[in-house]
Amino acid sequence: MRKIITNSLYILLILTLSASTALLAYLHFFAPGDRTLAGEWRTEVDMTGRAAAEAFGWLQDIEGVSVSREEVEARMRNLTVQVNLVFQETGRFEGVFYGSVPQESYEACRQAAYEAFAAEFLALLAERLRMAGYGDGMDRENLEALVTETFGMSTLEYLMSRGPALLPSLEELQGRYEGSGVYEVSDGILIRQFETGGAGAVKTENYIRKEGSLILSGEADEDGSGYFGEQYPVLYTLQDNETE
Repeated sequence: MRKIITNSLYILLILTLSASTALLAYLHFFAPGDRTLAGEWRTEVDMTGRAAAEAFGWLQDIEGVSVSREEVEARMRNLTVQVNLVFQETGRFEGVFYGSVPQESYEACRQAAYEAFAAEFLALLAERLRMAGYGDGMDRENLEALVTETFGMSTLEYLMSRGPALLPSLEELQGRYEGSGVYEVSDGILIRQFETGGAGAVKTENYIRKEGSLILSGEADEDGSGYFGEQYPVLYTLQDNETE
């Protein structure tokens, strides 16, 4: 009799813990109001460090002038590309998602990066001419005229066509962030799986939620390899047009 009572207590305890875990996961991700996952989430992927590093490496080759990476990065501020992530709930702890990288956001970031690059290039060119004794009174308009005469195009056009690639290609970012798949919530962790690379490879990403944000906590490829965090940190925030 005592064994039956003990076993019954163990079963009751397990059921209680299971119910509590499910309830916590539900409250964490799916409670009414601002806890729903359904809707559009958005992140801004910072490209400043990548663009500054590429520009700095190229500018170092200008003879007779010096510039630090910090100076280049200070000019290239707030270079971001938008990534959208839409969740649609199909069940209490599961659903589907769609990720996209708007081309217009990428092009705007690329344009801003090269405009900052051009400004730094002209500043260094003015310094180089001054040091050589040819730069007194050389303003930006005159510098632009000199570049156009030399290369047959404006500074911006020259750098965009002949300079380094400041950003990853749009295709590279789309391959990293775009796609569709399924998600589930398990033990308070949002897990989403989707195909990447166009070859059927499956990637899994884990997120934790803090208020109106989803924070990437780890990811792994199909072979199980993975790491915590990533090259471009991701923190998605829920937009105002979420589905109730």
